[in-house]
Amino acid sequence: MRNLTTTTEEYIMQELLPLEGIEETQAAKRQLAPTFKPYDNKQAHMILDLEMFIPPHHIARVFDEMIEAIPDSQLFAHYTGGGRSAYHPKMMLKAILYGYSQKVYSCRGIEKLLRENLPAMWLTAMQQPDFRTLNEFRGVRMKALMDELFESMIHRLMAENYITMDNYFLDGTKIEADANKYSFVWKKSTLRFEEKLQEKVQATLAHIHELTAQEANEYRPAEAEELPARLEETAAVLEEKVEAFTEQLAQTRDAQTRKALRKERSRWKQPLKQIREDFLPRLAKYAQQKVLFGDRNSYSKTDPDATFMRMKEDHMKNGQLKPGYNVQMATENQFILFYSLHQRPTDTRCFTPHLKQLAATGLPMPKTVVADAGYGSEENYLYALGEEKAPRFDFLIPYGSYLKEKTRRYQKDIRHASNWPYEERDDRFICPNGRYVCFKKYQTKKNKSGLEQSFKIYECEDCSNCPLKPSCTKAKGNRQVHWNTIWEELKAKAKRALEDDEKSVIYARRKVEVESVFGHIKGNRSFRRFSLRGLDKVHTEFGIVAMAHNLLKVASIRLAAFLNKTAKKMVNEKISFSSFTIFLFGDLLDSPF
Repeated sequence: MRNLTTTTEEYIMQELLPLEGIEETQAAKRQLAPTFKPYDNKQAHMILDLEMFIPPHHIARVFDEMIEAIPDSQLFAHYTGGGRSAYHPKMMLKAILYGYSQKVYSCRGIEKLLRENLPAMWLTAMQQPDFRTLNEFRGVRMKALMDELFESMIHRLMAENYITMDNYFLDGTKIEADANKYSFVWKKSTLRFEEKLQEKVQATLAHIHELTAQEANEYRPAEAEELPARLEETAAVLEEKVEAFTEQLAQTRDAQTRKALRKERSRWKQPLKQIREDFLPRLAKYAQQKVLFGDRNSYSKTDPDATFMRMKEDHMKNGQLKPGYNVQMATENQFILFYSLHQRPTDTRCFTPHLKQLAATGLPMPKTVVADAGYGSEENYLYALGEEKAPRFDFLIPYGSYLKEKTRRYQKDIRHASNWPYEERDDRFICPNGRYVCFKKYQTKKNKSGLEQSFKIYECEDCSNCPLKPSCTKAKGNRQVHWNTIWEELKAKAKRALEDDEKSVIYARRKVEVESVFGHIKGNRSFRRFSLRGLDKVHTEFGIVAMAHNLLKVASIRLAAFLNKTAKKMVNEKISFSSFTIFLFGDLLDSPF
C-alpha cells in the first residue's frame, strides 16, 4: 500500500511550484481504472456448516445452549407416540423463542423467519415447519409444558448465580387482549336487562293463567330460579291448546268457523312463540353471562376470559377501557422470577393469589417481597406474616397513605385520630379541644375481598358547642373514631421496615428492577398485545415472552463480560484503539447487543 504521509520535501515543492505547474503535474498522472471484488449472485455456493456464520456471542447460541440443557424425557413425556413423526420439541422451542426475541409474535412471521434468517435456520437445522404447526405447538403443546419449562429455567439461572430469590420485586402491568375493544358486556347492564325480562315474563305468565281460565287456582309469581321450568310447563300447555285448535281446523269445513278457530289459535300461538323464541333464549343467555362474569364486572365477547381494564396508552395520558389481562410479575437482577395472569384490574387483590401460585411450584419462596403501595392492605400483610411462629416472608410494601402521613399538612390535620394523644391505661383519646374520646364498643365489618376486620369504636363525651367541630368532623352528633388495632400494628411494622437504612436501599431498587423489565418488554420488544385468546393460552404466551427475556438477559451479561475481558486484555498488551475496534466489530458487528 502506498504511504499517504506527506513528507517535508513535498510541502516545499508545492510552495515553490507555481499554480500552473501543479495543475500540469496532476494532469500528467496515470489514469487508473476502478477495481471491484468479484460478485455474481447467480453463482452456486456450497455451505458446509451454517454455524460458521453465527458470531461466537450471538444470542442464538445462548438459546441453543439453554434449550439443549433440557432433558429429553421432560419434553417427550407430553407425546403419546405413534402416527407420523413429529418435529423435535427442542427445535420447535428454539424457533418460537428466537422468533419472540426478534419481536416476531405471529406464527406466519416465525415461518418467514425460518426461511430468511440465518441464525433461525441454524437453530432449526434448516427445517421449516409451517405456521399451522407452529401455532399448534405454541397453543396446545406448550400449554402443558410452560410451567415446567419456566421452572427449569429459573433453577438453571439460580445454579449459574444469575439470581438468588432473596429479593422478590413484584409489580403488575396490563396487556391488551386479542379482542375487539367494542365487544364489551357489562354486569350491571346484564342484571338490569334480566330484571326487566323477569317482570315481563311474570306479566305474561299471569296473562296466560287468565287465558286458561284457572281462576280456581290462585296465580303465584315464580321465583327467579323457577322461571325457566315454569315457562317450559306453560309452553307445554300452550302447545296442547294449539294442537287442539289445529285438529279442529282440519275437521271443519265452514269458512266462518275456520276463521274463528284460526283467530282463537293465534291468541294461544302468540305467547307460545314469545316463550320459545324470546323468553327462554334470553334467560339462558343471561344465565350463561352471569357464569362468565364470576366476580368480574365485564368481559369481552371476542375473548370471554378478558376483562375490560383502564389502559394508560393514550398520547394524552387518558385512561382507555380495553379488554386485557393483569400480568403480575416478579424480578431480581432484571430476570423474571415468576409471573401469573389475573382477570382483576387492581393489583391489591392479586397479591395473595400470585404468591399462592408460587408456593404451589417447586421454586423456593423469597426471603423479602418488595412491592409498591398498590399492594399495601391488611389482607396482604396478614398473608405475608402467616402464623406468628413461622412467617412466610418479610415484606417491604408501603400502605396507601404512607407518604401522605409524612407530610406536615397531614400531621397538623385534626381530623386524623392518629395525631391525637392516646392514654393506654384508660383506653381513650384526647381530642384537640381537650375532651375525652372514650371506648364504646367493638364492631366487625367485611371488606370487598371478604376479610373480616375488627374495629374499636370510640366516641367523644360531648361535641356540643365545640369550636373545632366543623374542622374535625361532619357528623351531626358526637365525633366517633373507628380504630382498627390490627391494621394500625401492621402499618407500624411496614413503616419500621421501610425506614430501616439497609432495607430502604433494597426498596429503592424496585423501580430499577421491575419497571425496567416492563419497559423492555412493552417498549423495546413492542409486546403490548397478546396473539392468543383464553386465560390458559395467554398464560402460555407470556411465559414465552418471559423465557425469551431471560435468555436475552443471559446473552447480554455474557457479551458484556466478554467485552470487559477483551478490553482489559487489549490494555495490558498495549494494543492501539484502532486495532481493538477492528477486532471487536469485525467479529461482533452482527450481534444485537
